Amino acid sequence: MSTELAQLYDNLFDQSIGQISRGEIEIDRQIDNDKDRRRGLTLLIRPHDDIKARVREFQEEMLDIDGQQYYQPVSDLHVTALSIISCYEGFDLSQVHVFDYEQIIFKSLEKIPKLRLQFKGITASRDAVMIQGFPVGEGLNILRNCLRNNFKSTDLQQSIDSRYKLATAHMTAVRFRKELCSPYKFGNLLRDYRTAEFGDMNVQSLELVYNDWYQTSNIIKTLHSFHL
Repeated sequence: MSTELAQLYDNLFDQSIGQISRGEIEIDRQIDNDKDRRRGLTLLIRPHDDIKARVREFQEEMLDIDGQQYYQPVSDLHVTALSIISCYEGFDLSQVHVFDYEQIIFKSLEKIPKLRLQFKGITASRDAVMIQGFPVGEGLNILRNCLRNNFKSTDLQQSIDSRYKLATAHMTAVRFRKELCSPYKFGNLLRDYRTAEFGDMNVQSLELVYNDWYQTSNIIKTLHSFHL
């Protein structure tokens, strides 16, 4: 387990848990906006069913405290391997040649070590609660760097690392869309799950998807599945 990544998750939790417990959260005003047309292109990893089930158990405990928040449906749970085109208003598949993107990904997957992920503990920010993901070995980092280098050597539309350089392997479980009705109780539950085990998995496939901001299953379109 990466101590650097663990420290990043720790810092995020420590900075936000007090604020969450006082109800000082940031509400996502776009979640319920039917006119949100932000779209992008993402390479993602889907968790196995047993991991989804454990995340759902955690979500149900939070639901018992506050049912007004946006609980990511288990069908939408994912780890972002890399955001190739970050979501923005007006992006459409007609603007790109998907085959070219697939070929770059195929090239990047050559000779990549096995990908394995461990999900242990939760962290949080003022706008979301996340399951902590830890890559086992260097496979995911190597893949991400191959993708970065290979895409940046082309003239294909991409915005890799334009918002921030992706270093985590988390899954978003909850987004705040309303004021917390019992912030202190909610914060205590997060503390209880701080080191909870959610399982581990060998990554057997990746999906290239055309997606909205929330990876909503009835909106995203799977363009290609890459089997490892």
